[in-house]
This record gives sequence, structure tokens and C-alpha cells, in this order.
Amino acid sequence: MSNSSSLNEFLLLAFTDTGELQLLHFSLFLRIYLAAFLGNSLIITAIAYDHRLHTPVYFFLISLSLLDLGSIATTVPKSMANSLWDIRAISYSGCAVQVFLFGFFISAEYSLLTVMAYDYYIAICKLLHYGTLMSIRACAKMEAAAQGTLDMVLAILYSVVLPTVNPLIYSMRNKELKDALKK
Repeated sequence: MSNSSSLNEFLLLAFTDTGELQLLHFSLFLRIYLAAFLGNSLIITAIAYDHRLHTPVYFFLISLSLLDLGSIATTVPKSMANSLWDIRAISYSGCAVQVFLFGFFISAEYSLLTVMAYDYYIAICKLLHYGTLMSIRACAKMEAAAQGTLDMVLAILYSVVLPTVNPLIYSMRNKELKDALKK
């Protein structure tokens, strides 16, 4: 008899064991999620529909709002579902995806905030050259550079997550295993 174990889920520590407090946790996080969603949606809608706001500062603000929507959508809904249905576990793959997405969105937000700081520097210190230095093409290049963290995160994903999933992929190619699962 061999001693082997495999990790297929993580156990989560609940905020509380009391049902009423779990509902309070759910309602609090629901309000935070809805406020963030509505606030960012209003920013995106206002900038998209008002042509006077089609300037570099607001171009970056739309990108920041989209990244904020992504970062809050990766963790808060799972936390709310866990509180509402008293779930105490998360699968390994679900955790890996959540950590990957949250890391991507947060690092992209920090990169974009750096680009926005440069935009403000140009607007304040080099006001007369702002139009030439911060053209739409320059803004698109800076945002692409800020989003370039995706390449780094994808490289990590390919080197860490895929080798972990390889046994599953190869086992699903195995005809005998497929036949056993069908039974």
C-alpha cells in the first residue's frame, strides 16, 4: 500500500460560523461590488458619450475603470457565493485562475497609474508641448506598454499552470481512462 496524496482543492477559513453574520458579509460585499460596478460603468459611459472628454487623461481613466472592474470581479463574487452558500473550499484550478487574474489586473493597474502620472507630469510641467507629446498614438503606445505585463503573466502561466494540468490532459487522451469515466 503506497502513501500518496494529491491536492485538488484548498480549504477556506470562514469569516464566521453564524448564519446571520454570513448574510451580513454577503450583503456588505454585494453593496461594495455593486457600488464599484456602477461607479466604473458610469465613468466609462460618461467618457464614451461626451466627445469633449476624448482626451488622453480620460482615455487612461477608461482603461483604469475597466481594469478596476476586472480586479473586483475576480475575487468578490466568489467570496459572496462562499458566504451565501456556506462553501468552505475552492478547487486548485479555480484558485490558480483567481490568483492569475487578480495579479494581472493589479499589476496592469499599477502600470497604468505610472503612465497616468507621466501624463500629469507632461500636462503640468510641459503644458505647451502637451498636444504633441500626448497624441492619441502616444497614448495608445503607453497603454500597450502598461498592458505589456500580460506577456510576463502569461509566461508564468505557461510555465507553472500548464505543467500542473498536463497529467489531466494526458489522462483524458487515454482511451482506457475515457472508457472508465463513461461507466
